[in-house]
Amino acid sequence: MIILTAESLEKRYGQKLVISGLNFSFKTVVLGIAGSNGSGKSTLLKCLTGLVKPTSGTINWQYRGNNYLPKEIKPFVGFAAPYVQLYEELTVSENLQFLIELQNSAQHIDIDPLLDRFEARKLSAQPYGNLSTGQQQRVKLAAANIKNPPVLILDEPGANLDKDGKAIISALVNRYRDEGKMVIIASNQTDELNLCDEILNLNQS
Repeated sequence: MIILTAESLEKRYGQKLVISGLNFSFKTVVLGIAGSNGSGKSTLLKCLTGLVKPTSGTINWQYRGNNYLPKEIKPFVGFAAPYVQLYEELTVSENLQFLIELQNSAQHIDIDPLLDRFEARKLSAQPYGNLSTGQQQRVKLAAANIKNPPVLILDEPGANLDKDGKAIISALVNRYRDEGKMVIIASNQTDELNLCDEILNLNQS
């Protein structure tokens, strides 16, 4: 069981209030974060994952009965977002191997099946910086799934993806749901929000 709770969450950048008085609690679920551009979707995800610190309020993750702050959940979370970049000068394979080593994983991880899942194996020897934006997105999704984490967080996952790429996202979300894991999707795209069990609309918060 995974429980995500936020109480009186607020985030400001200087004088600009981005998130105000946000309260919620969700158990293991496919959760959609909806809202217009500028509503704070990406900021909320950054707060949830510890990339930025809220101005005030609290966020708590509960996993297997233990409580964690956002800065402590990195081992349990896969995260793919436009602002999370890989190394352009490294090949796709080198990027994924680097991430595996960075996570100090004692487990052997074969990246070929991982790339196959995202139809990106043919890209493995290419420098990441030479890929199209759609190809880079597939690689980012693969990177977020290296350790098959219990929580997957996706910011605008369908950005720059074609129909086949979006079908991969749908299959990925359904697999996580079937395995009893948690997925959080920030998007204003109807097809992506339709994959979700519950919606948190920041325009209405």
